[in-house]
Order: sequence, then structure tokens, then C-alpha cells
Amino acid sequence: MTIEKKLDGGDDMQIDGCDSELQRASKVPQGFNADYLKVYYGKLFPCADMFKWMSYGNDGRHPACDPSFVRRREFSFTLEKDIYVRYLSFNNVTEFENSIKKECPFKIDIGPVYSVDLAKRHAYAQGGGFTPVERELIFDIDMSEYDGVRYCCSGANACSDCWPLMTIAIKVIDTTLRDDFGFNHILWVYSGRRGVHCWVCDSRARRLSNEQRSSIVKYFHVYKGSENCLKNLSLAGPVLHPFLVRSYTDVLRVHFEEKLLCDQKLLASEDRYQKILELIPDKSIADELHGKWQGNRRSSNAKEDLNVIRWEQLKHVLQSGKQKGQGLRRCVEEIVFLYTYPRLDMEVSKHMSHLLKAPFCVHPKTGLVCVPIDPTHCEEFDPSTVPTLSGLLEELNMSGAKSESLNELERTSLGKYIKFFRSYFLEPLLKSCKEEMESSYNAKLQQSKDSLSW
Repeated sequence: MTIEKKLDGGDDMQIDGCDSELQRASKVPQGFNADYLKVYYGKLFPCADMFKWMSYGNDGRHPACDPSFVRRREFSFTLEKDIYVRYLSFNNVTEFENSIKKECPFKIDIGPVYSVDLAKRHAYAQGGGFTPVERELIFDIDMSEYDGVRYCCSGANACSDCWPLMTIAIKVIDTTLRDDFGFNHILWVYSGRRGVHCWVCDSRARRLSNEQRSSIVKYFHVYKGSENCLKNLSLAGPVLHPFLVRSYTDVLRVHFEEKLLCDQKLLASEDRYQKILELIPDKSIADELHGKWQGNRRSSNAKEDLNVIRWEQLKHVLQSGKQKGQGLRRCVEEIVFLYTYPRLDMEVSKHMSHLLKAPFCVHPKTGLVCVPIDPTHCEEFDPSTVPTLSGLLEELNMSGAKSESLNELERTSLGKYIKFFRSYFLEPLLKSCKEEMESSYNAKLQQSKDSLSW
């Protein structure tokens, strides 16, 4: 069956059914609508991969599998007209795929694994038997939290000048989770608009209590709020924690000085550099720099950026041998932390019951697909090149006649993201799940043999 939709006098969109050959068509009108989603879910959304992930190896025939596991996992659909449906669960991948194709959700959220099948939750709710027992450790970083320290955009908007803030967050958090906590199976996903999501999927991470999750969040904590004010920083003690030193040396300082300082023009105008000067605890030094900068609006060397020159002047004054106070010498570090350090939504990470948007959803306001990000090359990620819903449909149409030997996914720009998801994240994760399952099963067998030997 061919879907044909004419929007506002635009060109016709022609996308065929499941088995017929795609026909070449004119450019698909930009936008987001249910008809586009039907094609996306029918041809491109990786239902099987998503279900394998959510099953963590419990969808096979191994005697150690828990067949109730995926039935206890909560999914939530946001349908057209903001209809919100919670506590959905599925017995198998076929049910999962059929439901998505039928309901065509504008958004899919993933929740925790509960103590009992979701279909039976009402029978257990009053007695307190329906509780979350497992959930990925998740982090949500939103660009709007940086509005006090960026000048190019605000709110939900983001551009290439402020996106390095997300790069910094990925580098700092990913390294810390791996090196300091020993987690291995971590998935980073573009939110589709203004931020990134992190899913930590090791079995040890999934079984953390709310208290343990709060402790991990506290480990990352360096300031109390998002206001551009030094009093909110909590870099306690005469010496920084080693993880903060690593973050500052390897990530924060480099990105601040090489990207944000000039891209955001942090010291280019009086209203901007005054915010930074107010962070200096010694008023005489702040006044000295203010006087010097106020009368010097241009660089003597045209090749040197004014922001760089002023930053070097500030560092020289605060870090020179004349300054004996620890507070003044650390002030440079504190400014960098304030302008660059990741700003987490603490509540998302603390509580096991929180729902988070699934990877490969399409953001209904931007039409952008929530694709995975490679943390080892996250500085190369460009949100402006992310596949869009209408763009993917156009790719299917335009490549239909030329690429008969390729499957539909390989004919679109989404293909490389799904391949990355499989090779970098899903396959190593499932291999680890299988090994843990085998180890646990063999241990139980051995325990049973030992008990019988008595």
C-alpha cells in the first residue's frame, strides 16, 4: 500500500507498503506527522535491537533466563494529542513491534523493571508489592541549564558554539563512570533537541538502590545551582579531588580556552567580563583588570583574539607569585568549572522510578532522531547533521530505484547509527549478560551438587 500525503500545497510524498519496491518521489515536505511516523516505525525503527537490549539476555532459551523479566519492564507511549499511556509491557518482540506500529507513538519512554508483571500490578499495589527492583543508572544533561554561561542561544535552542558544553559533559561523565566506578556498558544518546542522555547498563548499575544512586550523583556534585555565582561552587578542601583534577586538566581547561572562551566571547564586552570579574574575591585585583580592559577594546595584535588576551592577563594576575592566598590562585579553576562543568538533572539519576525517552525516538518538535553518540569521538558529533524524520523518508524514496540490493536501513543515514549501536553497545552488553548468566547458572548447579553430596 502506498501512503500519499499532500501538505500545504507541497509536493506529494510517496512511500509504499512493506514489501513493494519504493518509488522515486519528489522531496518530502519538512515536518512531523503521524503518517511519517508510520513509515519510520514500519521500516527503520530498530524494534528487535531495542527489545534485545531491554531483555538483557532473558529472551532466549537458556535455563537461567527469567521469562518474566521483560514483562516486568515498563514502557510508556505518548500518543497524538498528548495522550499519555503508562505501564505498558510486552511478552516478546513481536508484541512490542506490533504495538509500536499500531499505536505509532509520538514518544516512547522506558521505565524500571518492577517486582511483578505489570499486568498484575493492581493486585499488588495496595500491599506495597509493586515496586521498582531494577533500572539503568541514567543521566540527563539539558543545554538550558547552561543559560547563565552561554550567550549564543537560550532555552531549548543550541548551536555549534554552545554544543561543546555537551561534549564536555560526555567526556567528564563517561571517563569517571568507567575509571572511577568500573562501569563498561554505557550508551550516550542525543535527546533530539537540546541535550544528551546517558544509560549505564552494567548489571551492577541496574541493581543500585536509590541511596546508592544518590551517592554516585553526589560524587559528581560541585555546585548547588546553575546561577553564575561562585558561592554555588563547592570545591571543598585545599586540594581538589583527583577526579576533579583529571576533569579540569584533560577536559574542562582545554575546551574552555580553545573553544568556549572565543566562541562565546566571554570577555569581549563589559557586561560579560564584569560577570567573571565579580567572581574574583579580591576587589582591588578585579578593579585593576576592569580598568585595563575598559580602555582597551582592541588587540594590539590583530591575530590575537581579545578574549584570549584578557584571559591570559587574568590568569597572570591571579596565579603570579605575588598572590599568596589559596582562594585567589584557585579562582581561575573555579571560573573554568563554573562555565564548563556538567550540569546534571540530579533527580533523574537518584530515583529508580524515573522514565527516560528511548533511543531512536523522533523528537516531535524538531523531527530529529535521538541517535547514539560515540563518547570516544563525541567532539565530532554535530546535531545539525542528525537524521530527520522527513529526511529519512526522502532518502528511502530517492534511493529506492538505485539500491535494490540494499535493505531499507542501509539506504538511509540512520544506518550508521544503528550499526554503531549494535557493535559498540548492544553486542558487548549481551555477551556480558550471557557470561554472567552462565556463571550464575553454573554456580547454582555446583551448589546443588555440593548439597547432594552431603
